[in-house]
Amino acid sequence: MTQKGALFKGQKKRKTIPPSRHGKTPATRKGKRFVKPSTTTKEMELDRELTKFINQCNEVKAATMANKEGGQLGLVKVPTEPSNAS
Repeated sequence: MTQKGALFKGQKKRKTIPPSRHGKTPATRKGKRFVKPSTTTKEMELDRELTKFINQCNEVKAATMANKEGGQLGLVKVPTEPSNAS
């Protein structure tokens, strides 16, 4: 019987980190990176505003349903109304 642990079924050899990175840790990236488009069109801005409105409506509905059922769910962001600073 061999004494090497990597020879058993289902076990894989793990990758080793190079010994010297001069004190720097490797950067881990998770998920896709969002890259802003170079040009924005009116359609894109309208879609963004529509998405914000739909998200806000969904959050309000979820909070009211939770409060009706006895939960303590509330909105973190309070809708800001345009105020006249005069």
